[in-house]
Amino acid sequence: MNRLERWEQRTRASLLALAAVFGAAYALPILVPAADPALITTAHWTERTVWALFAADYAVRLALSERRWEFVRRQPLSLAVVLLPLLQPLRLLRLVSALFLVGQRVRTAAQVRLTTYVVGVVLGLLAFGSVAVLEAERDSPHGNIRTIGDALWWSFTTMTTVGYGDHAPTTGVGRLIAVGLMLSGIALLGVVTANIAAWFLARFQEDEEENRRVQEVTEELLLEVRELRRQVADLTRATTGARAGASGRAAE
Repeated sequence: MNRLERWEQRTRASLLALAAVFGAAYALPILVPAADPALITTAHWTERTVWALFAADYAVRLALSERRWEFVRRQPLSLAVVLLPLLQPLRLLRLVSALFLVGQRVRTAAQVRLTTYVVGVVLGLLAFGSVAVLEAERDSPHGNIRTIGDALWWSFTTMTTVGYGDHAPTTGVGRLIAVGLMLSGIALLGVVTANIAAWFLARFQEDEEENRRVQEVTEELLLEVRELRRQVADLTRATTGARAGASGRAAE
């Protein structure tokens, strides 16, 4: 294990905790717009502080990497989560890049299974997508997503590609979120389907391999039984011949 891998192993839990703090700081001003202005300011500064820590983590990982250009080239999402917050008009992308960061660091954990990762991504997209669309649609004159309950229901029906139509975004940002959730839902459904199919294929392959081993053992046993029969037949013939010879000599 090199220095980069040791650093990632040591900071994995801390970064996941920071990502949760960032999500809470992002959601607080949206879910509780009438909160104390000091609390809202604290949430904004917490968001910026956490992102600075994300940037520091990327800088440390880049410094510890033995091949820095290859590190940058192979991990574009890590660089994106650092650079996107600098684009203030694209504040929504902070949310998306936060999900990318969490997902990338979780995938580095060898013990995390694909199913657990998919469930985590689904829950994260539902939560973050609901908060983001609520922020975009709550003040829209023609919007009908006014509460977090409406936003959660809309996010769930959108990700599952059901789309009842009782709630729909009317702003450009809201529709952009809808496109992202729809594509994510389709992609995650494909991952789950492929995972289930791979599980069945693995089980079938295991059963086929077990049947093949049983067949090989059975064939070996049949060969041994045939060999034993041949040896018994040879021994019987030899014994019969010896008895016949002994009887002949006794008769003489």
